[in-house]
Amino acid sequence: MTRFAFTIHATDGRARTGAIAMERGTIRTPAFMPVGTAATVKAMKPADVVAAGADIILGNTYHLMLRPGAERVERMGGLHAFMGWDRPILTDSGGYQVMSLSELTKRSEDGVAFKSHLDGTRHMLSPERSIDIQRRLGSNIVMAFDELVPTTTPREVQAAAMERSMRWAKRSRDAFDSGEEHAAHNAIFGIQQGALDEGLRR
Repeated sequence: MTRFAFTIHATDGRARTGAIAMERGTIRTPAFMPVGTAATVKAMKPADVVAAGADIILGNTYHLMLRPGAERVERMGGLHAFMGWDRPILTDSGGYQVMSLSELTKRSEDGVAFKSHLDGTRHMLSPERSIDIQRRLGSNIVMAFDELVPTTTPREVQAAAMERSMRWAKRSRDAFDSGEEHAAHNAIFGIQQGALDEGLRR
């Protein structure tokens, strides 16, 4: 099986149903994707999540890098073994949480320096580090690292964040492709920034 294949089954105007086929399983779209922020869907066992109709779950790069740590999860066989979940997993890039939860963030072209909301330790998250963490977690759908700004910021700030996110997307893709074994069996998705400005989002 290819690492990623998307098939459209039916359309109705702009609506559509389909399926994403991956080695870990098929994801029906539109998808119901429960959030397993810290490697667990709260109050549910994996079998319960399957029974609820989920083909995929979401893991959170920011939270998992801080606790229990990507390297530890990797040593335990990745998120699938760690959670007892054998279907696809999508991990976000960590960008949103870095910029919404952390104090004293400092953004640069390199990435985002921040303090952990757990213990105040300092960290740096870049496109390359985000992709490396997601690879160590064993994610099947990896998200590119992006810069998020509030929708209330001036248009020039939104435009700068959108342009930086495009540059970071290229770095994310390069980092993803460099991990040939992981990249051969999984996929990377981009994120479109531009806040609510349709001109920036095109």
